[in-house]
Amino acid sequence: MPHNPSGAAASAVPKNSVMRLIIENTPQQVAQWAANYIIEQIRNKAQHTSSPFVLGLPTGSTPLETYKELIRRHKAGDVSFRNVITFNMDEYVGLPEEHPESYHLFMWTNFFKHIDILPENVNILNGNAEDLVKECADYEARIVEAGGIDLFMGGVGEDGHIAFNEPFSSLNSRTRVKTLTQDTIQVNSRFFGGDVNLVPKTALTVGVGTVLAAKKVLILATGPKKARAVRHGVEGSYNHQWTISALQVHPNGILICDEPAAGELRVATYRYFKDIEKENLI
Repeated sequence: MPHNPSGAAASAVPKNSVMRLIIENTPQQVAQWAANYIIEQIRNKAQHTSSPFVLGLPTGSTPLETYKELIRRHKAGDVSFRNVITFNMDEYVGLPEEHPESYHLFMWTNFFKHIDILPENVNILNGNAEDLVKECADYEARIVEAGGIDLFMGGVGEDGHIAFNEPFSSLNSRTRVKTLTQDTIQVNSRFFGGDVNLVPKTALTVGVGTVLAAKKVLILATGPKKARAVRHGVEGSYNHQWTISALQVHPNGILICDEPAAGELRVATYRYFKDIEKENLI
């Protein structure tokens, strides 16, 4: 367990801090820290209001360990999701919901069916909607109707993208139809038997602006392939080539990574964040 609960640790950070970088040793510690933080935020809101906690969620391989930890903590009685509303980041266009690589199936298989969330509180973009533009606009409206997202958890791609906001996406973008780059199609082909022809070429995705509108943002990065993205997100300029850099301007943004993902940071940067967050690590 961390020296301080990760949610409470925010009070130990200077109030003028814009972005936090948590560097843990292993992916398992990243997952534990992230789960601790999410649970703390759910509990904190429940102490002050009966309104649902609104949680933004990603798919992909990186958050799987966090989902496993949240499931474990739920089964241990540490957290309930009955008063939680979720909004997922993205979905492929044209894949049936029951397709093994649809994000609908991913979320129900890896998370939702193992916890006590109410099905009506789950929101995932419909990549088979008749009017995709309307589906995206309605999704944004549902977020507003829910009271806005309290915490958006996400991952980051090797090229620094968050959700399907690939390089050169507008940093003010909102939920929209997005054509996927060949790089993303190639990387995601591992989920489609290595065949790039089976990967959908378009997706629906929340925008960078949608993520930044959340009250708090938590981005996970693990493994050496994410090291370049972490470096650009932390040390690089705020720019649309690396959409992860948008986290720099969020008042409550946290990037949490393991040691391999921190491997391209300057020594001074690494030492600074390890020192300032030393009481908040696992």
